[in-house]
Amino acid sequence: MSDRNVLGTPLELCGTDPVTGFYRDGCCSSGPEDLGSHTICAVVTAEFLEHQLSIGNDLTTPMPQYGFLGLVPGDRWCVTAVNWLRAHHDGAAAYVVLASTHERALEIVPLEALREHAVDVPSGPGNLED
Repeated sequence: MSDRNVLGTPLELCGTDPVTGFYRDGCCSSGPEDLGSHTICAVVTAEFLEHQLSIGNDLTTPMPQYGFLGLVPGDRWCVTAVNWLRAHHDGAAAYVVLASTHERALEIVPLEALREHAVDVPSGPGNLED
């Protein structure tokens, strides 16, 4: 059985530059070992990154030993549902790619909250309409 997104369709790729996901496969796939529920495909903003740093979740400092170069605004990253929800409550939520957000996120975050911050991000420049 394949992973599904919050829309009930097959989970789509979140990001490969940088490569994201709990399993570092580009998807916000989740399983029993993903205790933090890295299930929300976020398009991070400066405000979101600052908020995360303020709660002790530094997403900007490179950690080369883990192959992590640090995030910059505009990057797509699978964030934990709890931290995204906290940012939402604090008025600093990142944008969300619903098609790339794992259905497990709904165990923590209401779909309505995700929809409030939804953004449609094409998978590549070839998918942009004129």
